[in-house]
Amino acid sequence: MAKKVLLVGGVAGGASAAARLRRLDETAEIIMFERDQHISFANCGLPYYIGQNIKERSKLLVQTPQSMQERFTIDVRIHSEVTSINPDRKTVTVNSKDKGIYEESYDYLVLSPGAKAIRPPIPGIDSDKIFTLRNIPDTDTIKSFIEKQEVEQAVVIGGGFIGVEMAENLKDRGLEVTLVEAAPHILPPFDTDMAVIVEKELEDNNVKLLLNDGVKSFEDKGSTIEVILNSGKLLTADTVILAIGVTPDTMFLKNSGIELGVKGHILVNEKLETSCPGVYAVGDAIEVVDFVTKQNVAIPLAGPANKQGRIAADNIAGLTSTYKGTQGTSILKVFSLTAASTGSNERTLKRLTIPYKVIYVHPVSHASYYPGALPLSLKLIFNEKGIILGAQAVGSDGVDKRIDVIATVIRLKGKVSDLAELELCYAPPFSSAKDPVNMAGYVAENVLAGRVETFTYEELENYNKEETQLVDVRTEFEFENGHLEGAINVPVDKLRQKLDNLDKNKPILAYCQVGLRGYIASRILTQHGFNVKNMTGGYKSASALRFKPDSTTAISKKESIIDSDTQLIKKEEFQTKDYDKLLDACGLSCPGPLMQVKASIDGMGNGQILKVVASDPGFYEDIKAWCLRTKNELLDIKKEQSQIIAYIKKGSDPKSTNQSLSNLPMKDNKTIVVFSGDLDKAMAAFIIANGAASMGKKVTLFFTFWGLNILRKPEHVSVKKGFIDKMFGLMMPKGSKELKLSNMNMMGMGSKMMRMVMKNKNVSSLEELIQAALASGIEIVACQMSMDVMGLHPEELIDGIKYGGVGYYLNEAEDSNVNLFI
Repeated sequence: MAKKVLLVGGVAGGASAAARLRRLDETAEIIMFERDQHISFANCGLPYYIGQNIKERSKLLVQTPQSMQERFTIDVRIHSEVTSINPDRKTVTVNSKDKGIYEESYDYLVLSPGAKAIRPPIPGIDSDKIFTLRNIPDTDTIKSFIEKQEVEQAVVIGGGFIGVEMAENLKDRGLEVTLVEAAPHILPPFDTDMAVIVEKELEDNNVKLLLNDGVKSFEDKGSTIEVILNSGKLLTADTVILAIGVTPDTMFLKNSGIELGVKGHILVNEKLETSCPGVYAVGDAIEVVDFVTKQNVAIPLAGPANKQGRIAADNIAGLTSTYKGTQGTSILKVFSLTAASTGSNERTLKRLTIPYKVIYVHPVSHASYYPGALPLSLKLIFNEKGIILGAQAVGSDGVDKRIDVIATVIRLKGKVSDLAELELCYAPPFSSAKDPVNMAGYVAENVLAGRVETFTYEELENYNKEETQLVDVRTEFEFENGHLEGAINVPVDKLRQKLDNLDKNKPILAYCQVGLRGYIASRILTQHGFNVKNMTGGYKSASALRFKPDSTTAISKKESIIDSDTQLIKKEEFQTKDYDKLLDACGLSCPGPLMQVKASIDGMGNGQILKVVASDPGFYEDIKAWCLRTKNELLDIKKEQSQIIAYIKKGSDPKSTNQSLSNLPMKDNKTIVVFSGDLDKAMAAFIIANGAASMGKKVTLFFTFWGLNILRKPEHVSVKKGFIDKMFGLMMPKGSKELKLSNMNMMGMGSKMMRMVMKNKNVSSLEELIQAALASGIEIVACQMSMDVMGLHPEELIDGIKYGGVGYYLNEAEDSNVNLFI
């Protein structure tokens, strides 16, 4: 005897169940009831149709009643609302637009009523200017209102996926948009450290963010509506989009005997059966088991709903099929960024008191040397056994495939060691030989193996500053451009030579830009007896967390922008097509773009304009700080897709409206006195000097006594000298290549080993640093008095240097705010 199956609701779950059931059972009688007109539509595409990214409305319709009838012989009854269910008699009551109220019997019933938008009892919420978005009619209403009323300003309430997507799409239409979120941060599936990256992207695209502030009331004011927030702030807009969440649409089941959860969700078993025999439920209206935590949760996603519809149909058709839980794998486009997550986040794990560990990596989407490599941030959460609990990623390219890979490993109950071992496809345009997923696995393995102890930037405040040492192991250039408060700078490549500068009795908290050099530093220090922890994610993660949205009134799109804090001036007469030189810095990570900018600017004339294209997100803020410090003028900076484009005019504009320039210290030169003739100390002097010069500072290196040997020519120079002067010359090293190490020289072997290690690690030699200093205009001055004492003549010293005495040094020192003695 043929089965009679009723389906309440279509879209993802119901429509999938109906189509699957027909494929399994050609004889079954299948009837689908849909309250509205559309039985299967792309609800995830609705915001993009409003934003005009999807041009044709018809493309939102996946299946129509006619197509379902023709292909699957399914009796589709639209405008038919199921108002109640009687499981004892196996009937449903239907209120039909065409047939009126009637009953329909069933052998099996599939419930897919979905969820409806939450509309809390806020005063004024019934205004005809406030809309929610759940279906095609909602979409048509919002789009029509925006176009007919010529809407210019919109307020979006709620920072979930729909709220953020609506904010982006309304902005794409040219509206001024303010996004209000009652929680401290947007996007609940993401932890704070990842959500802030998206928040910055919204603000960079002129979406106003108001966080940690809810709505108190709404009030119509003629053609506009006022939104009064709990903080007392008042927003005026032409329309409001309410996107504060959804609730299961299950009121019609209240007296049916079907068991519901605390929040009204339908409770089901692993076969998706409800508490009533023969009744199944799927989609947004049900509680599911969290695949990671095994807790009952509600996760309204289209992917799981489709799978659930298929499983319910299998069981009705006599196949044994079970649903094993939802991971919550989801993804979101936010202007040029992509944000994706899978599994549990830290917030959930803390609430459930589940122990976990976390690491971050900040790789690029594909091989950095291939054009278009874009950075991404990947967060991995796992437990002490290596089982993966969750992952989150934000970036401009390659985010989806990395989270998909990790989601697959989670589903197969894999571990971080599996991530390290995965053999993923590689070619320069697509990935790196060590894929970001592999890199995350490597870092997690190191943590589990005890090769490194880690801490996060958020945990830094838990450490006593007096009892710990915060060490920045990046280059001097990076340190100068921004560092954590209280940190000392010991570059990782000089760490072994500066171990005596660190206190073994105090734990060291090390950090670098993204975590890699910090790990190398921790390995060096640990093996020399230090207690070290490395900040996972490095300065890049810390910088993201320090972002705070501007809470002032949104800037009108009709106004020009003058940012006095960053010297960013958008001038009406400036045309972005006007520039003298183009610099492509894409694929370079910090400090690479800044160093390339410095080199390019140095080769240009005053008043010329450099256009820079970079892909490192940090460049957006870095170049502002660099221009301010170097007194070059940042004419314009903007984001286009995943690239940052800046226009820099060499030399500062004396008419600039930037008042902060007047606060810069006038004495900004750097003076270094080099007394020592040791190789390692000479290296330190020239590295610091070159770093300062790259920031546009005037640098003077004053060489005296033994330091003069650094400047000696290696070849023999015939100069007439007295006996004592000759003896001095013979006993002293002749030039930089004969310098000794201050420690571990071992009769010259130490110096040779040091040079070999430097060469292997692509560290510039002392001779290269000297040439770089001369090329960049650093003043190298030999003390005339010391030359006389030691019997050295100008002919014996390298070309391009100056000669002076104490007076010259004191004059340079007077105009310096840094005066080092090495």
